[in-house]
Amino acid sequence: MDYSLKKSVRNVEVVRELDEARQRELWRSVAVSTLVVALVLGTAWQHFELLQHGYRIEQMRQERAAEEEINRHLRLEIETLRAPKRIETLAIERLHLVAPGPDDAVVVERIAPPGPPPKSVIASR
Repeated sequence: MDYSLKKSVRNVEVVRELDEARQRELWRSVAVSTLVVALVLGTAWQHFELLQHGYRIEQMRQERAAEEEINRHLRLEIETLRAPKRIETLAIERLHLVAPGPDDAVVVERIAPPGPPPKSVIASR
């Protein structure tokens, strides 16, 4: 029969030395990875901002088209309301006005204002 005894080894007193070349390589890879991640995030952020601006521009174009359509309808309504025939009809029907006859019209002539007074002497002390 074979017996194996396991002897416990205490490594508490053993101090591991740092491998400086490996540490530099680790920090270099962390820096490069951080830079790559920052570049990817920056590019993605710019891309999404560009998309947001595109959506906003399209929304503003649609709003402008709707406002132009409303403006066109309002201008058409103004022209309809300004029509002389409509105004005459409203004056006769609602206000009970009548068209003046040839004897009812009075012509008012415009009188030219008199010219400036002649030069005069102003009293002085």
